[in-house]
Amino acid sequence: MPVFESEIDPRSENFAKNRADHLKLIEGFRALERKIIETSARAKPKFEKRGQLLPRERLALVLDRGAPFIELSTLCGYKMHDDDGDRNISGGGGMSGVGFISGVRCVVSASDSGIKGGAATPMGVHKALRAQALALENKLPFVQLIESAGANLMRQAEMFVPGGRTFANLARLSAAGCPVISVVHGSSTAGGAYQTGLSDYVVAVRGKSKIFLAGPPLLKAATGEVATDEDLGGAEMHYQVSGLAEYMAEDDGDGVRIAREIVSKLGWDRARETKSFDEPLYGAEDLLGIVPVDYRQPYDSREVIARLVDGSDMLSFKDGYGPATVCTQAAIAGHQVGIISNNGPIDADGAAKVAQFIQLMEQAGNPVVFLQNTTGYLVGTDAEQRGIVKHGSKMIQAVTNMRVPKLTLHIGASFGAGNYGMCGRAFDPRFIFAWPNNRIAVMGGEQAAKTMRIVAEEGARKKGEEPNTEFLDGMAKHITEQYDAESTALFATARLWDDGLIDPRDSRKVLAFCLDTCAEAERRELRPNVFGVARM
Repeated sequence: MPVFESEIDPRSENFAKNRADHLKLIEGFRALERKIIETSARAKPKFEKRGQLLPRERLALVLDRGAPFIELSTLCGYKMHDDDGDRNISGGGGMSGVGFISGVRCVVSASDSGIKGGAATPMGVHKALRAQALALENKLPFVQLIESAGANLMRQAEMFVPGGRTFANLARLSAAGCPVISVVHGSSTAGGAYQTGLSDYVVAVRGKSKIFLAGPPLLKAATGEVATDEDLGGAEMHYQVSGLAEYMAEDDGDGVRIAREIVSKLGWDRARETKSFDEPLYGAEDLLGIVPVDYRQPYDSREVIARLVDGSDMLSFKDGYGPATVCTQAAIAGHQVGIISNNGPIDADGAAKVAQFIQLMEQAGNPVVFLQNTTGYLVGTDAEQRGIVKHGSKMIQAVTNMRVPKLTLHIGASFGAGNYGMCGRAFDPRFIFAWPNNRIAVMGGEQAAKTMRIVAEEGARKKGEEPNTEFLDGMAKHITEQYDAESTALFATARLWDDGLIDPRDSRKVLAFCLDTCAEAERRELRPNVFGVARM
């Protein structure tokens, strides 16, 4: 395949400006991530007094030291519900991600009990659902480090029904042959008790675990019975009497050690397939200078691809047909992939080309990577007459029904049906991450304001009235500001429209990790049963 020859000048003024703009955005979301960690860490004296590790210390201890780990949806729920983005920032009340435990790739979930006792938030429930879905789709063990005050009762209307699916998913994981392993570091009450009960392996921590459907206050209120935590659901009781716990740990660290032992005894293949491959000819650092933060400024997406693929070696498909939509064959960390990216709006020819390209990738069994930077499908009389609806629909059908793994990276605009055709969240990509310059909306703010202004002007004239210019100016300003605020990367990632924000310079590493995960899932044969492992 031909090696791409870059035309980027890293000494140019535009390159320097783009880089500075990206660095500012990166520091912005990293500062928010640090704030969550610092908020949780403020509870350290309380945890030390109780002889416990902080939640992130537990997470670090369970993962293999030095092995890659991708944390998911770090800013889940940002500025939603009780999260104010400052002192009450919580990341959804827990951490989750994909990493290695005893050499085995796993999905790991941990309650962040350093923040409001690890109480779940409405968006935190959806974050948990996403982690479980990743474990199921990628055929991975699911490891939980549990210590949670349960649901936020003041938000129960937004949590109760979707929360039930978290329990259904645990049963599905077990039945599919994906082991569910839980260490109960503290409270796991009410619905959370089923989080433990639906696990295949349960590790209780002596003197710390509390697993019951109703705690002492609720029990007294409901039945008048008076009981202690230990009698109702302590570690000793569940280890010796109820049989809920298979293992007894002496403290947090011991519980994590036992979890690692359990994973090591699963007998799962730990060998990671190693492939020889060349690094890109051009450095990842260039990505900050190549891509403008402003989606309205054009650039050649091949310059991005050249910094993601092995040896910057890429074979373009049908460059002369629908040229604004770029289809490329290449390899990332030894994995052959198809890459679809944008150099402008998607026209009818580009949409038809993508549909054909996806079928070819299906035939070859190659995953497809979508690099989203699109203002949407082309509109206008000519576009309609050339069949943009018909061909755009073909593209969406192909994206929806393709069976090879699909991975999406938001690197700029994601407007209108372009979000759909380029495999946005609604089309179930296996993994989906975003750069901090990402913009998602039905259209750009200025375009929306102009559209609504034209509608309002025509409506006034139909009534025989002159349009109120002052009112329309104010309306347009309000719409533009609203769209700008509701289309940012932070707004999107808070709502889990992606799996998290990443530094553009980490794009190749993240894609390589995800492709490794997908390839491992393709090779693994599970041993499913009908109901999941029943607790005896």
